[in-house]
Amino acid sequence: MDPGPAILATLGSPRRREILRLVWNQERSAGDIHRAMPDVTFGAVSLHLRTLTETGLLDVREERQYRFYRARKEALGPLCQMLESMWDDALHRLKLAAELEESRRGPRPSRRKKNKKG
Repeated sequence: MDPGPAILATLGSPRRREILRLVWNQERSAGDIHRAMPDVTFGAVSLHLRTLTETGLLDVREERQYRFYRARKEALGPLCQMLESMWDDALHRLKLAAELEESRRGPRPSRRKKNKKG
């Protein structure tokens, strides 16, 4: 199976890749996913989940008022193995952290100024 342009465009977002990683091996609720990404609003997480679901990368299961998400690895075809190896790589985790920080909205944490003595 060859991933289409919509799947590749969806994976272009570091936040969507992070959500996909979170639900790769276990089903998680939208609230669990949001708690794992504290710098992202629940609304933004919800929009990313909708995009991932509409693209066919996530399965969603509804239980009362809750929704549970799980990755559809087969939808990724050959990209599945590449993503798994990326997520196991420490350098990739550092790159992802930098991308997530770069795309962060809102005020940045202030840096402490060094006091010069003498």
